[in-house]
Amino acid sequence: MVYYRPIGQETALFETAASHKLPVLLKGPTGCGKTRFVRFMAQRLNRPLITVACQEDLSAADITGRFVLEKGSTIWRDGPLTRAVRQGAICYLDEVVEARADVLTVLHPLSDDRRILPLERLGEELTCPDDFLLVISYNPGYQSVVRELKESTRQRFVSISFHYPPPEVEAEIVAREAGCDADLAKTLVELGHATRRLRSHGLREGASTRLLIYAATLTVSGLPLKTACQATIVDSLTDDSDILQALRDLIHSVMG
Repeated sequence: MVYYRPIGQETALFETAASHKLPVLLKGPTGCGKTRFVRFMAQRLNRPLITVACQEDLSAADITGRFVLEKGSTIWRDGPLTRAVRQGAICYLDEVVEARADVLTVLHPLSDDRRILPLERLGEELTCPDDFLLVISYNPGYQSVVRELKESTRQRFVSISFHYPPPEVEAEIVAREAGCDADLAKTLVELGHATRRLRSHGLREGASTRLLIYAATLTVSGLPLKTACQATIVDSLTDDSDILQALRDLIHSVMG
């Protein structure tokens, strides 16, 4: 079973959107639980989930499919998006703005009332079954102008905003996921919130909930707490020498 701690109305929003076959856009910072949420909702709705981790070389053919040469014959291989449509699955495109522009073009007829997937190379047009659901995500604070999600795309989706949880909830999540005690979780969450305040001083991203869980997991396994924090909260966030020192100073301030 996938563990997810609801923070607001995100589960009700997702369930209602899914019941009306409305595509969903998740937006929020790195490591705040977007992917876990989708896994949780797929389990809750009892639907298969196909996930695509988007990156700059991902093309429309990569997600729809292509002809390949196999044993001397040319055959068609469905991509993950096509498989999801055929199966009536949830298709989750994580960090969709990292993909090439032609990927977003393919999503347009899937994300309006047509709910179709044209496969021009096959001369087919797939109509989505009722259980198919398109879900995309992105981090609005981590995109360049070139990688922004266009308004014409955003307005095709029901949007659910994610943020890092309140401190007491985040500590609960860290303790639950890492199997650590409440005091350790509280200390790490305090440190995590302090790093997020450094965003106004040159740090691109503060420590995510995921990194706090990693630090707790390493500590529970026997590593010194400061060593665990150095390997996760410090070295994973930056290579800038000044910011690295600022993060080390934070650890000393919070932990003594």
